[in-house]
Amino acid sequence: MSRFGQQAVMAAGWMTAAVLAVLVGVLGIGLVGLTGRDDTMSEADVQRALTQVPSDSAPAPAPTTSRPSPAASVDAGESSFRTRGGIVVADCDGIVSMAPARGFAVHEQNGREGEFRGVRDRHDRVKVQLICDAGVPRVIERDED
Repeated sequence: MSRFGQQAVMAAGWMTAAVLAVLVGVLGIGLVGLTGRDDTMSEADVQRALTQVPSDSAPAPAPTTSRPSPAASVDAGESSFRTRGGIVVADCDGIVSMAPARGFAVHEQNGREGEFRGVRDRHDRVKVQLICDAGVPRVIERDED
């Protein structure tokens, strides 16, 4: 085989390898897109989900530090309270659940106390404490930066 023939075969081999590498990369990216999980919700999805939740009253305004937060809704003895760190659902027996606001995570939930912490700044803390006045649950919010 002549030198020109050898160079043509080598160039064709390199071109074939390059095309195959690109095809394998595209196929791999496509497979990751098909099998990857996307657990994030868009803002529109969140708004749609919130409109489907029944509410007996309008949401309460954000409470000031160290004051009892008014109940946002009442359902069979349970009340929900909006705090800077998220929403707390409680009855006089204890905190039922905590849902963090954007930028926060539930750090601790134990009976009558709980804590939200900032996901970026772990020192950004919102502690909540449940109290009951005459059978009516209240949540006290304490900011601890």
